[in-house]
Amino acid sequence: MKAIQLSQYGGPEVLKLVELDKPAPKENEVLLEIKAIGVNYADTARREGQYVIPTPLPFVPGAEVAGIVTAVGEQVTKTKVGDKVVTLLSSKRATGYAEYTVAHESGLIPVPENVSFEQACALPLQGLSAYHILKTMGRLEKDETVLIHAAAGGVGSLAVQLAKHFGAGNIIATASTEEKRTVAKQLGADVTVNYTEENWYENVLEATEGKGVDVALEMAGGRIFNDTLLCLAPFGRVVIYGVASGEQSRFYPSSLMAKNQSVIGFFLPQMMRKPALFQQSLVELLQLVGTGKLKLTIGGTYPLEEASQVHEMLQGRKTIGKLILQP
Repeated sequence: MKAIQLSQYGGPEVLKLVELDKPAPKENEVLLEIKAIGVNYADTARREGQYVIPTPLPFVPGAEVAGIVTAVGEQVTKTKVGDKVVTLLSSKRATGYAEYTVAHESGLIPVPENVSFEQACALPLQGLSAYHILKTMGRLEKDETVLIHAAAGGVGSLAVQLAKHFGAGNIIATASTEEKRTVAKQLGADVTVNYTEENWYENVLEATEGKGVDVALEMAGGRIFNDTLLCLAPFGRVVIYGVASGEQSRFYPSSLMAKNQSVIGFFLPQMMRKPALFQQSLVELLQLVGTGKLKLTIGGTYPLEEASQVHEMLQGRKTIGKLILQP
């Protein structure tokens, strides 16, 4: 089978098209013929050797896949050949940038008839992240105010819509360009802010009449993290789910005490250890897509062999929405 593999850490150029043996499913696994692959910042971090957990070499990246079951293990009971499914592969053995992969039956979610493979594979990582950052970790309540950074990106664009769906009273979205802020507005943001401007947080405070935000989604790190803390209301929560700038932040934990504020970390693979949580929420997300209540922004669909170019576009912030690879 064709696959994209890296044998050394580095830039997009280390992603090479190779021929590998088609994998065989174990007792509780299925073999998937992959129809669509989601591209994520986690993939670029693995390529650079900067991921949260070690990436062994050689390595086939890609955790987010949708496809058709072509073979099942002896102990598989709920899935059959021909089923259309979506899954998030184990972070230890990703292997999604390929024509075929194996996946544990417990992680498979059926793809509804009115949802395409491209739509389905755009949901597991970013959809589940947006869902659980807001609800499980951020504990968003009805009528609360939410601050969402990179609101035209994969997680951000879904978080804006889900915040509205969950009943947020005021959604403040940040983005670096007018085009991206327009996208965020169209998705349901009440206020948009350019976070590349000096003292951008003052615009957030103005939009909340000085009260601050109840929940903030933060994935940039560095100065953006520290400025986000200035936006927090009493009892406010910042949920950290990435460090896209590559800059770690310094802050004094005791500064949170005066207003009972919280800084919370989120890492999706930990959520995957609670099957009931991720299965229920992914089914809900697919239903929202199928009924048109959750709109996905597909930034482009590209052949598998163009993976290096797609990584370059993603890291160059030249795209809006989800990027998809197809074998």
